Amino acid sequence: MRGRSLVAILGAAGVFVFVAALAVWLAAGNEPQTATTIVDIPDNPAALAATEAQEAEVIASLPNAPDEAAGEEEAMAPAPDVPQELFIADTIRVRLEDPALRKGAHADDLAAVEAFYANHSGPALWVTSAGLDPKAQAIVGALAKADDWGLDARVFSVPPADYQPSMAEDQAAAEIAVSLAVLKYARQARGGRANPSALSELIDQTAPLRDPATVLTEIAASDTPDTYLTGLQPKHQQFEYLRQALLKARADGEADPKQIRKILINMERWRWMPEDLGSFYVWLNTPEFMMYVVKDGKAIHSEKIVVGQLVYATPVFSADMKTIVFNPEWTVPPTIVRENLLPKLRGGGGGWFSSNTAILKQHGLKVRYKGKEVDPSKIDWKTVNMGAIAFTQAPGPTNVLGKVKFIYPNKHIVYMHDTIKRDLLKKTVRAEGHNCPRVDNPGTVAAVLLAEDKGWPKAKVDQLMDKGYDASVSLDHHIPVHTTYFTAVADADGKVKTYADIYKLDPVVAKAVIGNADTAPAVAQTAPVPPRKPTTESLAASTP
Repeated sequence: MRGRSLVAILGAAGVFVFVAALAVWLAAGNEPQTATTIVDIPDNPAALAATEAQEAEVIASLPNAPDEAAGEEEAMAPAPDVPQELFIADTIRVRLEDPALRKGAHADDLAAVEAFYANHSGPALWVTSAGLDPKAQAIVGALAKADDWGLDARVFSVPPADYQPSMAEDQAAAEIAVSLAVLKYARQARGGRANPSALSELIDQTAPLRDPATVLTEIAASDTPDTYLTGLQPKHQQFEYLRQALLKARADGEADPKQIRKILINMERWRWMPEDLGSFYVWLNTPEFMMYVVKDGKAIHSEKIVVGQLVYATPVFSADMKTIVFNPEWTVPPTIVRENLLPKLRGGGGGWFSSNTAILKQHGLKVRYKGKEVDPSKIDWKTVNMGAIAFTQAPGPTNVLGKVKFIYPNKHIVYMHDTIKRDLLKKTVRAEGHNCPRVDNPGTVAAVLLAEDKGWPKAKVDQLMDKGYDASVSLDHHIPVHTTYFTAVADADGKVKTYADIYKLDPVVAKAVIGNADTAPAVAQTAPVPPRKPTTESLAASTP
């Protein structure tokens, strides 16, 4: 009987008896009574009603009587209206076929939502009988602030936070809209507004998208879905610096729209970068003509670089450095063979022994056929299988690679190396020759990398620089190399420094991701890259 009131225990008649006895006891001056007062409980309904009326009158007249009856009535009263869970899975599945709700959604996101609700028999995630639940309202709030992260809030079609649909179909539509908006935000936060590698042949990157099914499951389980959404944005320090610069620029009523555009373009490029750049890595920024060695987020060394000219542009990609070669042998790349060597080799008038091989002697090039050195004058250069031919240049003062090359295998056959054309490094705009980056002070760079990787002293590197002959050093730990194209960078104070768009890629990115995203194409047109034409320059002038 714990927790029950006295009235509930005794009943109304019992209370009347108790009150009457108490009154008699009080009237007697608190003296003990020798006889018990007995109150008859009438059996007929009329008498019972009269008795209950008397009880009510007595109880009401008692001073400071506990209002236990009222408390009991309050406990028994129905609770105030609270939002009820909505089990509308079937309606959601039907509404998912509505073209209006599917418009603008990525195919993968639609598939994830369809699969989720096909297997979901529980209550709706975002909608209750009273409208959008608090988690959905938090999501709507986060989507409204998408502009603060370099996105466009206008593209997320969700109902207002106070939306209260009463019909099951409208409730299902609201549920679907929130789920699809969540996945759209997740995709765009991770660089999915455009396929970067489809924008230009120079961009070899894949946006680090999250699996939409995983996103939907994780955000449904999160107590703070708004924080979950913003947590999908890049964590790179430079992205945050650019974001702060964006907020600062927008807060300034006289901000330059061109600068804001530049910031947005480069924030998007950070979305395409690997999530984890590595604790120790090499960063080359082509428009800046600079390379950095970065450790624990801080640049510990920097050098000037020369990048490819427009027709031989240095591509944008990431790869792992595995080897450093001192005094390397140079194997002429296919582009130079095709555009510079073959026209000269085939210019002798045809037939055996009639080709012009002087260019090979001029640059100290040896010819290998299926790996074996052969006499170039005995090759019919007009019919030979060039896939079996290799041209090599021995190490030495005229070797175009200089003293060191840094190999990070990739499909572009691009690697960083020294150069014998030192005058190029004295220029402000350093975009000349072919696509391999040429670095100033390569011996120092090698020493920094090998000190980190192997703990080598600089003296050991200097010895290899002086006496090594095509001496290859394998790294114990592969070092990520990120070749990038950032035309704007920012510092911790929000100050932005911009660089020339030497390969004309900014407009391509802008077309894909900036402006009215409702009408912008999912993938922009391929960036125009000038055709590569054979040059009339000497081989030395056109080599890397």
